[in-house]
Amino acid sequence: MPPSALTRPRRPLRRAPVLRRSRRVWASRRVWRPRLIFWTGALLIGLVSVAFAALADGAQHLFGLLRAAPGVGPVAMILVPPLGFALSSWLALRVFPYSGGSGIPQAIAARHLEENADRRLLLSLRVAAGKIALTLLGLLSGASIGREGPTVQVGAAIMLAAGRFGGMAHARGLILAGSAAGIAAAFNTPLAGIVFAIEEMGRAYEARTNGLVLSAVVLAGLASLALTGNYTYFGESRAVVATAADWALVAACGVLGGALGAVFSTLALRLMRRLRRWCAAGNPVRRTVGAAALCGAAVALVGLLSDGATYGTGYEQARMAMEGTALPPFFFAEKFAASLVSMVSGIPGGIFAPSLAVGAGLGSTVALVLSAGTGLGAMLGMAGTFAGVVQAPMTAFVIILEMTGNQRDVFPLMLASLLGFGTARLVSGEPLYHSLSRNFVADILRVRRAQEARAAHAGPEP
Repeated sequence: MPPSALTRPRRPLRRAPVLRRSRRVWASRRVWRPRLIFWTGALLIGLVSVAFAALADGAQHLFGLLRAAPGVGPVAMILVPPLGFALSSWLALRVFPYSGGSGIPQAIAARHLEENADRRLLLSLRVAAGKIALTLLGLLSGASIGREGPTVQVGAAIMLAAGRFGGMAHARGLILAGSAAGIAAAFNTPLAGIVFAIEEMGRAYEARTNGLVLSAVVLAGLASLALTGNYTYFGESRAVVATAADWALVAACGVLGGALGAVFSTLALRLMRRLRRWCAAGNPVRRTVGAAALCGAAVALVGLLSDGATYGTGYEQARMAMEGTALPPFFFAEKFAASLVSMVSGIPGGIFAPSLAVGAGLGSTVALVLSAGTGLGAMLGMAGTFAGVVQAPMTAFVIILEMTGNQRDVFPLMLASLLGFGTARLVSGEPLYHSLSRNFVADILRVRRAQEARAAHAGPEP
């Protein structure tokens, strides 16, 4: 090589055109429009979640006023639940199809469907509006249901609609992000929203959805934070595992809570399958509405026996137990029965809050038997029972940790959740939400095949 080649100055790299092209891309309306619409959808989920929570509290308050009304209350407690359940069931069948139940199975099912038209049957804005209205009707009728599961379906529907309006193609990622944002905003638990998306919603989780989920959770959480402030769902827990009795409480709450949660899931799935077959054998609408009315009558009976403690979400009872007030020894069994019947009825409403109340009642009772702290027992009972119901131990651990603000008992909470999950797997191998989601997938595919068969039979237009 000649010496001149060694000393010849190198030409500078031509990076200016690349930078200019990058700036043009980032300044492009085509790039920013879908992002802005997506972020707007995430903020809207937070706002809707806060409004939903306020309306749910108002519905429970109205039911309490009706129950306490002199001369009217006892009669209303006998008539309102069955009539309210029947009306909610009829509206869910005729006016808002696919709005029944928790809402989480619908979001999971939508992620498994291939056609956008099929997904919109489960996650439309119409269904989301019906979900909110009918959940409020259920709470106004004394049902043992929660709003957190429905918020997942509502959040997924809002995000899917925002993505469609903004021209975003990743429907599965949008559903995942909307579901996580719904959980985060409903409980004010951003970490639980992310873990829930990974563990429960996205068994086939894709790495490229990380940014969607995280940004949706942040924006929905900010919207909720701006309106409600920074709070913990059950207040601040000061309980600490310090003695041998406390560690025995950890083990007992984990194992017993997991077994109770698994029994709940198993009974719910079996009863709902039998009810589904029975309704299909005759007039489906009449039989479904009649069964819902009977379930409402059962909820009314349990409510009368428990002096009204089993109506609604169970939030107040769980919070009392967390603060150290011992619940009645058999509250957890009564709440278990009311929640099971409410779920089997098929009316719109979730099981997150009721299952936490069942766990708090169980933990309170076990703590009394072991002479341990009631608040600690309630917290551990919620972790074990919730892990047993949904068979998602990471979600159970993180959600209880964030809802109670207790950083001292990280390992005991992890252990209770793990024991609850392990016990539930031994008792029942069927995850509740994923088992229910298969019913929705089958229903949607059946509807599409029927439509295709009718179109093929009609033939081409002349």
